[in-house]
Amino acid sequence: MLKKILYGLVVLLGVITVVFILFQGLGDPAQLITGQNADKTTIQNIRKELSLDEPKWKQFLFYVNDVSPVSIYTANAIQQKQIKGLFVGNHLKVGVKWPYLGRSYQTKKQVTAILMQALPNTVVLTIAAMLLAAVIGIGLGILAAVYKGTWFDTSTLFTSILGISVPSFFTGIVIAYVFGFVLSKYTGLHMLGSLYEVTPFNGKTLALKNLILPALTLGIRPLAIFAQLTRSSMLNELQQDYIRTAYAKGLSRTKVLFSHALKNAFNPILTAITGWFAELLAGAFFVEFIFGWNGIGKVTVDALEQLDFPVVMGSVLLTSCFFIVVNILSDSLYAYLDPRLQH
Repeated sequence: MLKKILYGLVVLLGVITVVFILFQGLGDPAQLITGQNADKTTIQNIRKELSLDEPKWKQFLFYVNDVSPVSIYTANAIQQKQIKGLFVGNHLKVGVKWPYLGRSYQTKKQVTAILMQALPNTVVLTIAAMLLAAVIGIGLGILAAVYKGTWFDTSTLFTSILGISVPSFFTGIVIAYVFGFVLSKYTGLHMLGSLYEVTPFNGKTLALKNLILPALTLGIRPLAIFAQLTRSSMLNELQQDYIRTAYAKGLSRTKVLFSHALKNAFNPILTAITGWFAELLAGAFFVEFIFGWNGIGKVTVDALEQLDFPVVMGSVLLTSCFFIVVNILSDSLYAYLDPRLQH
Protein backbone atom coordinates (compact mmCIF):
# COMPACT_ATOMS: atom_id res chain seq x y z
CA MET A 1 0.00 0.00 0.00
CA LEU A 2 2.87 2.38 0.81
CA LYS A 3 4.40 1.60 -2.59
CA LYS A 4 1.06 2.32 -4.31
CA ILE A 5 0.70 5.63 -2.43
CA LEU A 6 4.26 6.59 -3.44
CA TYR A 7 3.51 5.74 -7.10
CA GLY A 8 0.32 7.79 -6.84
CA LEU A 9 2.23 10.83 -5.58
CA VAL A 10 4.73 10.49 -8.44
CA VAL A 11 1.87 10.31 -10.96
CA LEU A 12 0.21 13.35 -9.37
CA LEU A 13 3.47 15.31 -9.60
CA GLY A 14 3.65 14.38 -13.29
CA VAL A 15 0.08 15.59 -13.82
CA ILE A 16 0.85 18.88 -12.04
CA THR A 17 3.87 19.38 -14.32
CA VAL A 18 1.90 18.62 -17.50
CA VAL A 19 -0.99 20.86 -16.44
CA PHE A 20 1.38 23.75 -15.70
CA ILE A 21 3.17 23.39 -19.06
CA LEU A 22 0.00 22.98 -21.14
CA PHE A 23 -1.68 26.09 -19.76
CA GLN A 24 1.34 28.30 -20.37
CA GLY A 25 0.86 30.66 -23.28
CA LEU A 26 -2.96 30.39 -23.36
CA GLY A 27 -3.39 34.13 -22.98
CA ASP A 28 -2.07 36.54 -20.37
CA PRO A 29 -3.77 35.81 -17.01
CA ALA A 30 -3.49 39.45 -16.00
CA GLN A 31 -5.25 40.49 -19.20
CA LEU A 32 -7.94 37.83 -18.72
CA ILE A 33 -8.59 39.04 -15.17
CA THR A 34 -8.76 42.77 -15.92
CA GLY A 35 -10.32 42.67 -19.39
CA GLN A 36 -9.32 44.43 -22.58
CA ASN A 37 -9.65 48.01 -21.32
CA ALA A 38 -7.33 47.81 -18.29
CA ASP A 39 -4.38 50.21 -18.02
CA LYS A 40 -0.77 49.01 -18.00
CA THR A 41 -0.20 49.86 -14.33
CA THR A 42 -3.07 47.61 -13.21
CA ILE A 43 -1.88 44.78 -15.43
CA GLN A 44 1.70 45.08 -14.09
CA ASN A 45 0.44 45.02 -10.48
CA ILE A 46 -1.59 41.87 -11.13
CA ARG A 47 1.35 40.21 -12.89
CA LYS A 48 3.52 40.95 -9.86
CA GLU A 49 0.81 39.67 -7.49
CA LEU A 50 0.54 36.40 -9.43
CA SER A 51 4.37 36.13 -9.79
CA LEU A 52 4.02 36.25 -13.58
CA ASP A 53 7.07 38.53 -13.75
CA GLU A 54 9.24 35.71 -12.39
CA PRO A 55 11.07 33.07 -14.52
CA LYS A 56 9.04 30.04 -15.50
CA TRP A 57 10.90 27.68 -13.17
CA LYS A 58 10.08 29.92 -10.21
CA GLN A 59 6.43 30.10 -11.30
CA PHE A 60 6.36 26.30 -11.37
CA LEU A 61 7.82 26.04 -7.85
CA PHE A 62 5.24 28.55 -6.61
CA TYR A 63 2.47 26.50 -8.28
CA VAL A 64 3.70 23.24 -6.71
CA ASN A 65 3.89 25.02 -3.34
CA ASP A 66 0.28 26.18 -3.77
CA VAL A 67 -1.19 22.78 -4.65
CA SER A 68 0.94 20.83 -2.18
CA PRO A 69 -0.64 19.98 1.21
CA VAL A 70 2.71 20.86 2.90
CA SER A 71 3.90 24.35 1.97
CA ILE A 72 6.05 27.34 2.91
CA TYR A 73 4.56 30.85 2.84
CA THR A 74 5.19 34.30 4.16
CA ALA A 75 2.65 35.68 6.63
CA ASN A 76 1.50 38.22 4.01
CA ALA A 77 0.96 35.51 1.38
CA ILE A 78 -1.18 33.46 3.78
CA GLN A 79 -3.35 36.49 4.52
CA GLN A 80 -3.52 37.64 0.90
CA LYS A 81 -4.47 34.21 -0.50
CA GLN A 82 -6.70 33.40 2.51
CA ILE A 83 -5.05 30.01 2.91
CA LYS A 84 -6.52 27.76 5.58
CA GLY A 85 -4.23 25.44 7.49
CA LEU A 86 -1.91 25.00 10.45
CA PHE A 87 1.33 27.00 10.18
CA VAL A 88 4.33 27.53 12.45
CA GLY A 89 7.10 30.11 12.18
CA ASN A 90 7.58 33.87 12.13
CA HIS A 91 8.18 35.57 8.78
CA LEU A 92 8.40 32.32 6.81
CA LYS A 93 5.77 29.85 7.92
CA VAL A 94 5.72 26.09 7.28
CA GLY A 95 2.45 24.23 7.61
CA VAL A 96 -0.15 21.74 6.49
CA LYS A 97 -3.02 23.17 4.46
CA TRP A 98 -5.78 22.49 2.00
CA PRO A 99 -4.38 22.75 -1.59
CA TYR A 100 -4.66 26.28 -2.96
CA LEU A 101 -5.80 26.21 -6.60
CA GLY A 102 -5.97 29.94 -7.19
CA ARG A 103 -8.96 32.17 -7.88
CA SER A 104 -11.43 32.21 -10.73
CA TYR A 105 -10.79 34.90 -13.34
CA GLN A 106 -14.52 35.51 -13.68
CA THR A 107 -16.02 35.29 -10.18
CA LYS A 108 -12.83 35.96 -8.11
CA LYS A 109 -13.87 33.07 -5.85
CA GLN A 110 -11.35 30.46 -4.75
CA VAL A 111 -11.26 27.54 -7.19
CA THR A 112 -11.33 25.06 -4.31
CA ALA A 113 -14.63 26.51 -3.08
CA ILE A 114 -16.13 26.38 -6.60
CA LEU A 115 -15.14 22.73 -7.12
CA MET A 116 -16.20 21.63 -3.63
CA GLN A 117 -19.62 23.19 -4.21
CA ALA A 118 -20.06 21.19 -7.43
CA LEU A 119 -18.41 17.96 -6.23
CA PRO A 120 -21.37 16.50 -4.25
CA ASN A 121 -23.64 16.69 -7.32
CA THR A 122 -21.08 14.84 -9.45
CA VAL A 123 -20.52 12.19 -6.76
CA VAL A 124 -24.27 11.58 -6.40
CA LEU A 125 -24.67 11.28 -10.17
CA THR A 126 -21.70 8.92 -10.46
CA ILE A 127 -22.85 6.66 -7.61
CA ALA A 128 -26.36 6.47 -9.08
CA ALA A 129 -24.98 5.60 -12.53
CA MET A 130 -22.61 2.97 -11.09
CA LEU A 131 -25.33 1.33 -9.00
CA LEU A 132 -27.58 1.17 -12.05
CA ALA A 133 -24.77 -0.23 -14.22
CA ALA A 134 -23.47 -2.73 -11.65
CA VAL A 135 -26.82 -4.19 -10.56
CA ILE A 136 -28.34 -4.51 -14.03
CA GLY A 137 -25.08 -5.30 -15.85
CA ILE A 138 -23.94 -8.07 -13.46
CA GLY A 139 -27.46 -9.49 -13.33
CA LEU A 140 -27.71 -9.63 -17.13
CA GLY A 141 -24.23 -11.15 -17.36
CA ILE A 142 -25.08 -13.95 -14.91
CA LEU A 143 -28.33 -14.77 -16.71
CA ALA A 144 -26.59 -14.71 -20.11
CA ALA A 145 -23.96 -17.17 -18.84
CA VAL A 146 -26.55 -19.49 -17.28
CA TYR A 147 -28.69 -19.46 -20.44
CA LYS A 148 -25.81 -19.53 -22.90
CA GLY A 149 -26.85 -19.94 -26.54
CA THR A 150 -30.48 -18.91 -25.97
CA TRP A 151 -32.29 -15.86 -27.32
CA PHE A 152 -31.65 -14.09 -23.99
CA ASP A 153 -27.89 -14.57 -24.32
CA THR A 154 -27.90 -13.32 -27.91
CA SER A 155 -30.06 -10.31 -27.04
CA THR A 156 -27.79 -9.40 -24.12
CA LEU A 157 -24.68 -9.55 -26.32
CA PHE A 158 -26.28 -7.46 -29.07
CA THR A 159 -27.57 -4.84 -26.64
CA SER A 160 -24.25 -4.60 -24.80
CA ILE A 161 -22.32 -4.10 -28.06
CA LEU A 162 -24.77 -1.36 -29.02
CA GLY A 163 -24.39 0.28 -25.59
CA ILE A 164 -20.59 0.29 -25.85
CA SER A 165 -20.56 1.61 -29.42
CA VAL A 166 -22.82 4.64 -29.01
CA PRO A 167 -21.06 7.72 -27.50
CA SER A 168 -22.49 9.07 -24.25
CA PHE A 169 -23.09 12.56 -25.60
CA PHE A 170 -25.24 11.19 -28.44
CA THR A 171 -27.11 8.87 -26.06
CA GLY A 172 -27.68 11.82 -23.74
CA ILE A 173 -29.19 13.97 -26.48
CA VAL A 174 -31.54 11.16 -27.59
CA ILE A 175 -32.63 10.29 -24.03
CA ALA A 176 -33.10 13.95 -23.09
CA TYR A 177 -35.21 14.63 -26.19
CA VAL A 178 -37.36 11.46 -26.02
CA PHE A 179 -37.98 11.14 -22.28
CA GLY A 180 -37.47 14.75 -21.21
CA PHE A 181 -39.33 16.48 -24.03
CA VAL A 182 -41.46 14.25 -26.28
CA LEU A 183 -42.72 11.96 -23.50
CA SER A 184 -42.34 14.49 -20.69
CA LYS A 185 -46.10 14.56 -20.08
CA TYR A 186 -46.07 10.83 -19.33
CA THR A 187 -42.67 10.46 -17.62
CA GLY A 188 -42.82 13.65 -15.55
CA LEU A 189 -39.13 14.23 -16.37
CA HIS A 190 -37.44 17.29 -17.84
CA MET A 191 -34.49 17.84 -20.14
CA LEU A 192 -32.70 20.15 -17.70
CA GLY A 193 -32.40 20.04 -13.94
CA SER A 194 -30.06 19.45 -11.02
CA LEU A 195 -30.18 17.71 -7.65
CA TYR A 196 -31.77 20.73 -5.99
CA GLU A 197 -34.37 23.07 -7.42
CA VAL A 198 -34.84 26.67 -6.27
CA THR A 199 -38.25 27.43 -4.76
CA PRO A 200 -40.07 30.78 -5.20
CA PHE A 201 -38.96 31.87 -1.71
CA ASN A 202 -35.20 31.39 -2.41
CA GLY A 203 -35.18 27.96 -0.79
CA LYS A 204 -33.99 24.61 -2.14
CA THR A 205 -35.87 21.39 -2.55
CA LEU A 206 -34.47 17.95 -3.34
CA ALA A 207 -35.40 16.83 -6.88
CA LEU A 208 -34.29 13.21 -7.25
CA LYS A 209 -36.33 12.79 -10.44
CA ASN A 210 -33.78 15.00 -12.22
CA LEU A 211 -31.19 12.31 -11.45
CA ILE A 212 -32.90 9.60 -13.52
CA LEU A 213 -32.05 10.64 -17.09
CA PRO A 214 -28.39 11.70 -16.57
CA ALA A 215 -27.70 8.61 -14.43
CA LEU A 216 -29.23 6.39 -17.11
CA THR A 217 -27.15 8.09 -19.82
CA LEU A 218 -23.93 7.89 -17.83
CA GLY A 219 -24.52 4.28 -16.80
CA ILE A 220 -25.29 2.74 -20.20
CA ARG A 221 -21.69 2.14 -21.34
CA PRO A 222 -20.38 0.63 -18.07
CA LEU A 223 -23.59 -1.43 -17.84
CA ALA A 224 -22.85 -2.97 -21.24
CA ILE A 225 -19.22 -3.67 -20.30
CA PHE A 226 -20.16 -5.20 -16.93
CA ALA A 227 -22.68 -7.48 -18.67
CA GLN A 228 -20.11 -8.78 -21.17
CA LEU A 229 -17.35 -9.14 -18.58
CA THR A 230 -19.61 -10.94 -16.09
CA ARG A 231 -20.83 -13.32 -18.79
CA SER A 232 -17.31 -14.28 -19.91
CA SER A 233 -16.00 -14.62 -16.33
CA MET A 234 -18.98 -16.70 -15.24
CA LEU A 235 -18.71 -18.99 -18.27
CA ASN A 236 -15.06 -19.61 -17.43
CA GLU A 237 -15.85 -20.43 -13.78
CA LEU A 238 -18.86 -22.61 -14.57
CA GLN A 239 -16.60 -24.97 -16.53
CA GLN A 240 -14.24 -25.55 -13.58
CA ASP A 241 -14.07 -28.84 -11.67
CA TYR A 242 -15.04 -27.33 -8.32
CA ILE A 243 -18.42 -26.30 -9.77
CA ARG A 244 -19.17 -29.92 -10.75
CA THR A 245 -18.04 -30.99 -7.29
CA ALA A 246 -20.39 -28.46 -5.68
CA TYR A 247 -23.33 -29.78 -7.71
CA ALA A 248 -22.32 -33.36 -6.81
CA LYS A 249 -22.49 -32.45 -3.12
CA GLY A 250 -26.12 -31.47 -3.61
CA LEU A 251 -25.74 -27.68 -3.35
CA SER A 252 -28.54 -25.68 -4.92
CA ARG A 253 -28.04 -23.84 -8.20
CA THR A 254 -28.37 -20.46 -6.48
CA LYS A 255 -25.74 -21.42 -3.90
CA VAL A 256 -23.32 -22.60 -6.57
CA LEU A 257 -23.80 -19.53 -8.76
CA PHE A 258 -23.50 -16.83 -6.11
CA SER A 259 -21.37 -18.39 -3.36
CA HIS A 260 -18.86 -20.15 -5.61
CA ALA A 261 -18.86 -19.07 -9.27
CA LEU A 262 -19.61 -15.36 -8.87
CA LYS A 263 -17.20 -14.95 -5.95
CA ASN A 264 -14.31 -16.39 -7.95
CA ALA A 265 -15.31 -14.50 -11.11
CA PHE A 266 -15.61 -11.15 -9.34
CA ASN A 267 -11.99 -9.92 -9.48
CA PRO A 268 -12.06 -8.77 -13.15
CA ILE A 269 -15.55 -7.35 -12.56
CA LEU A 270 -14.26 -5.39 -9.56
CA THR A 271 -11.41 -4.06 -11.69
CA ALA A 272 -13.93 -2.76 -14.21
CA ILE A 273 -16.20 -1.28 -11.51
CA THR A 274 -13.43 0.64 -9.75
CA GLY A 275 -11.92 1.81 -13.04
CA TRP A 276 -15.26 2.96 -14.36
CA PHE A 277 -16.15 4.73 -11.12
CA ALA A 278 -13.14 7.01 -11.54
CA GLU A 279 -13.87 7.24 -15.28
CA LEU A 280 -17.43 8.40 -14.66
CA LEU A 281 -16.34 10.95 -12.06
CA ALA A 282 -13.95 12.38 -14.62
CA GLY A 283 -16.03 11.82 -17.74
CA ALA A 284 -19.41 13.21 -16.75
CA PHE A 285 -18.59 16.53 -18.44
CA PHE A 286 -20.82 16.33 -21.50
CA VAL A 287 -23.62 14.46 -19.71
CA GLU A 288 -23.77 17.13 -17.01
CA PHE A 289 -23.67 19.86 -19.65
CA ILE A 290 -26.47 18.27 -21.71
CA PHE A 291 -28.80 17.86 -18.73
CA GLY A 292 -27.82 21.09 -16.95
CA TRP A 293 -26.57 19.09 -13.96
CA ASN A 294 -24.56 21.44 -11.72
CA GLY A 295 -21.53 19.23 -11.19
CA ILE A 296 -17.80 19.52 -11.79
CA GLY A 297 -18.23 18.64 -15.47
CA LYS A 298 -20.61 21.52 -16.17
CA VAL A 299 -18.48 23.90 -14.11
CA THR A 300 -15.41 22.91 -16.16
CA VAL A 301 -17.15 23.25 -19.53
CA ASP A 302 -18.50 26.68 -18.52
CA ALA A 303 -14.99 27.68 -17.38
CA LEU A 304 -13.53 26.60 -20.75
CA GLU A 305 -16.07 28.76 -22.59
CA GLN A 306 -15.08 31.76 -20.44
CA LEU A 307 -11.30 31.05 -20.59
CA ASP A 308 -11.33 30.64 -16.81
CA PHE A 309 -8.15 28.53 -16.73
CA PRO A 310 -7.62 28.23 -12.92
CA VAL A 311 -10.97 26.41 -12.65
CA VAL A 312 -10.05 24.08 -15.53
CA MET A 313 -6.59 23.36 -14.06
CA GLY A 314 -8.10 22.67 -10.65
CA SER A 315 -10.66 20.34 -12.19
CA VAL A 316 -7.93 18.34 -13.96
CA LEU A 317 -5.95 17.95 -10.72
CA LEU A 318 -9.05 16.90 -8.78
CA THR A 319 -9.89 14.33 -11.45
CA SER A 320 -6.36 12.92 -11.26
CA CYS A 321 -6.72 12.54 -7.49
CA PHE A 322 -9.94 10.56 -8.08
CA PHE A 323 -8.11 8.05 -10.28
CA ILE A 324 -5.20 7.66 -7.85
CA VAL A 325 -7.39 7.20 -4.76
CA VAL A 326 -9.75 4.77 -6.51
CA ASN A 327 -6.83 2.67 -7.78
CA ILE A 328 -5.35 2.42 -4.27
CA LEU A 329 -8.72 1.45 -2.81
CA SER A 330 -9.28 -1.14 -5.54
CA ASP A 331 -5.92 -2.78 -4.74
CA SER A 332 -6.93 -3.14 -1.09
CA LEU A 333 -10.26 -4.63 -2.17
CA TYR A 334 -8.45 -7.21 -4.34
CA ALA A 335 -6.41 -8.31 -1.31
CA TYR A 336 -9.61 -8.68 0.71
CA LEU A 337 -11.40 -10.73 -1.95
CA ASP A 338 -8.36 -12.82 -2.86
CA PRO A 339 -5.99 -13.38 0.12
CA ARG A 340 -3.37 -14.83 -2.23
CA LEU A 341 -2.60 -11.27 -3.40
CA GLN A 342 -1.44 -10.31 0.11
CA HIS A 343 1.70 -12.42 -0.21
